[in-house]
Amino acid sequence: MSDRTDVGPLQLGERAPNFVLDTITREGTIAIDDFRGEKPVLVGLYRGLHCPFCRRHIATISLLTPALNEKGIESLTVVNTPIERARLYLRYHPMLGLLAASDPERTSHRAFGLPNMQITEDESAWPQKVSMGDAKSMRVDLPGEMPEPMDPFAALEYLNKKDSYDITEADQQLMATGMGQLVGQFLLDRDGVVRWTSTEVLDGGLFGAPNTQELMSAASHIGQ
Repeated sequence: MSDRTDVGPLQLGERAPNFVLDTITREGTIAIDDFRGEKPVLVGLYRGLHCPFCRRHIATISLLTPALNEKGIESLTVVNTPIERARLYLRYHPMLGLLAASDPERTSHRAFGLPNMQITEDESAWPQKVSMGDAKSMRVDLPGEMPEPMDPFAALEYLNKKDSYDITEADQQLMATGMGQLVGQFLLDRDGVVRWTSTEVLDGGLFGAPNTQELMSAASHIGQ
């Protein structure tokens, strides 16, 4: 599978590459080519479930699934979490209608141009790298869930504690190699061509939430 992280995320009008991944929410595998020529699909590429912001984004998209389905659009969620760990989480936190796949190696993210941002000692070059000082100077705000804006590391710790999410050894391994993985959503038409996109690379910065109103507006134009 190709790696286009040096080019940047897929843009409007580009044809999405195929990938094949193990499915979390059912047996077997799922591929982009399963949808090509059949129906549009919203592809969400996220960090592992150890990321509380990703868990919230996935829950939001899951709630939109019935409305997307009414427009003839499927939704595919990809997480970096190993399949058994992901299945365990969803067993206790079920999301009805969620179609999810496991990609702990982040091959789909690289193919769609989402870089794994490296945290360095003193060099920043967004989105490929950011210094620890610059990262700690960022502020993340989640009104209603956090008492105040926090730096990304403090925000992750606070929300995981709030959610009673226990970081396992599998989570720690992913965090050691992919803490800086940037995420995004790509709405593909029946031919697999990008018609709407939202990514941390270009739109929201770290932990930027998907714009659901904009998404549903785009969905209305490419659905049935």
